Amino acid sequence: MQTVIAFVVALCILIFVHEMGHYLAARACGVKVLRFSIGFGRPLVRWVGKGRDKTEWTLAAIPLGGYVKMLDERERDPETDPPIDPAELPRAFNRQPVGKRFVVVAAGPLANFLLAVVLYVVLFAGGMREPVPVVAAPAAGTLAAQAGVRDGDRVLSLTANDHTEAVRSWNDLRMAVFSQGFGDARAVLRVRGIDGAERDVTLARLPNTGGDPEQDPLAVLGLALKGGPVTITEIVPDSAAQRAGLKAGDRVVAWDGQPLTQASALIRGVRARPGQEVTLGIERAGERIDVKAKLDAAPAPEGEARGGSQVGKLGAALNQSVQTEIVRYPLVQAVARAADQVWNTSALSLKLLGKMLVGQASLQNLSGPLTVADYAGRAANMGWQPFISFLALVSVSLGVLNLLPIPVLDGGHLLYYCVEFLTGRPVPDHWQAMLQKVGIACILLLTSLALFNDVSRLFLARG
Repeated sequence: MQTVIAFVVALCILIFVHEMGHYLAARACGVKVLRFSIGFGRPLVRWVGKGRDKTEWTLAAIPLGGYVKMLDERERDPETDPPIDPAELPRAFNRQPVGKRFVVVAAGPLANFLLAVVLYVVLFAGGMREPVPVVAAPAAGTLAAQAGVRDGDRVLSLTANDHTEAVRSWNDLRMAVFSQGFGDARAVLRVRGIDGAERDVTLARLPNTGGDPEQDPLAVLGLALKGGPVTITEIVPDSAAQRAGLKAGDRVVAWDGQPLTQASALIRGVRARPGQEVTLGIERAGERIDVKAKLDAAPAPEGEARGGSQVGKLGAALNQSVQTEIVRYPLVQAVARAADQVWNTSALSLKLLGKMLVGQASLQNLSGPLTVADYAGRAANMGWQPFISFLALVSVSLGVLNLLPIPVLDGGHLLYYCVEFLTGRPVPDHWQAMLQKVGIACILLLTSLALFNDVSRLFLARG
């Protein structure tokens, strides 16, 4: 029930802000607004405003969208709708200059971006508990190991391309590498060792991920967040872990005779050995024991086949605690950081969409309402800060989605207005009607694919 409530609340907030952007812009441009609706279908709540426009405000039964209905001669049904008062015609949307129509349509996505900025400002200025940027011992041969990064080093700043960025959290470090890692730039990390002494560590180059959200630039460098003991929190029934006698609460301290300090190292090791027998060093009730487990083999996810079509599977959920602290920014810095966060998230979203279109990224990255609802419930369960962060992220995604040049979406209408501005003539009605059908088909296709991914991710994977 919490998941459903969180999902509905998140949707209503995002839709309200989006449509309010259209509404306020329409009012500012002198356009008459007939109806403001949150949701579709049968109205649950309805009231009429007391202003001169008598705008109808509606909360409908299906909260999967909304709309602002403006006075428009093209949308009038001559058989059922009364004639438009000639005195009101100058306030019709279709009679506005192309610039005003552009502003009204663009205001919806811009409102979503503004909401995200405000939410991030609240988080950054109010303080967020984030992982401290303390690194584990890098794997031999990685760029970080070659540069002399040591176990327990705390990163203080990153300098690249003649620009220095302060690092106060693990996310700060990741975003700094993302933003500066174009062109294989050389970088200098300012770190504080476990002895308290500060020193500079020179990385030969930063990974040029091109902003690819599927690639963790820190992992490419060999930088991993230092964590506490690796603990098993759950055992999957009829799994390799259960057959081996592993139990929830076990601490994994060794992997095939080698000390284990990172959950990520255990995951990589398991995935690389499908169907093989491995030895896990376990601490249980203060006693150190070795447990042999024959790993299961599972089909490798798309694009992750590592020399074969299968990956190893243990069937155990892992947890590794990390050191955290409250990170708080002054208001001016919080605003700047929030704007950067929205910009970077938008850019990465567009880049991922582009990669999916050209086949360089899996279409499995598409998520639909079921996944969004699942994440909304999880975020709400974790507390108000994760929920606000989730809301900001989805608001950015909604803004980006609506700006795509697809007919039916705001971006499609903006494309029409750009053509009209350049040619001096509106796009012919028959072209708009045809492109409308194409846009609906695209949206239905994307929605179907997203729902399929949702079902696969949330249900089939559990089987």
